Amino acid sequence: MLFDIHHDHAARRFETTVDGVHCLLDYTLADGVATCVMTITHTDVPVEVGGRGIASALVKAAMDAARTRGWKVIPACSYAENWMKRHADYHNLRA
Repeated sequence: MLFDIHHDHAARRFETTVDGVHCLLDYTLADGVATCVMTITHTDVPVEVGGRGIASALVKAAMDAARTRGWKVIPACSYAENWMKRHADYHNLRA
């Protein structure tokens, strides 16, 4: 399923609204010596819209943004950690 995911750079957040329910992924960004590091700190998909792959789509959007920008990723959020374990094509982004 496709979701209209918006990257709010200023708020360091990826977000979408599904059936009127706001869903999000928050991250921090730290400049390293060689590259920036995105730490995914939180995903929130309320139970009313859960089970539709929204959290997965949010994490994928964040990972794709990190890849495009040359960032490394720390999946501090347990959902993002488990997602990254299941998607070998993103393992090279791990900080």
